[in-house]
Amino acid sequence: MIIFGTKSYLYQLAILTLVCAQCGNPAAHTLRKRVTKFTLFFVPLFPISTKYTTQCTFCGAEQRITEEQANQLQEQAAGGQSHGQHPQQQPYQS
Repeated sequence: MIIFGTKSYLYQLAILTLVCAQCGNPAAHTLRKRVTKFTLFFVPLFPISTKYTTQCTFCGAEQRITEEQANQLQEQAAGGQSHGQHPQQQPYQS
């Protein structure tokens, strides 16, 4: 008998201040990466899919974004923290 399946891992990459496309409020957004891996006998072996999302902490709206957009937002967050500044508020729509 072979036991197989999938397991998802959720990583929080950054917290940014953006203008929410859903509610229109400038609020903190969490940048998240979800990796789904194939498992064999409960051991994760290799990734099947990777998805990036942002979630508004004000209204809870979640938007899917591309890997390139996620990398840009992560660089923006890292750049703002290294210079002692907050990331700029930008409207974000997918």
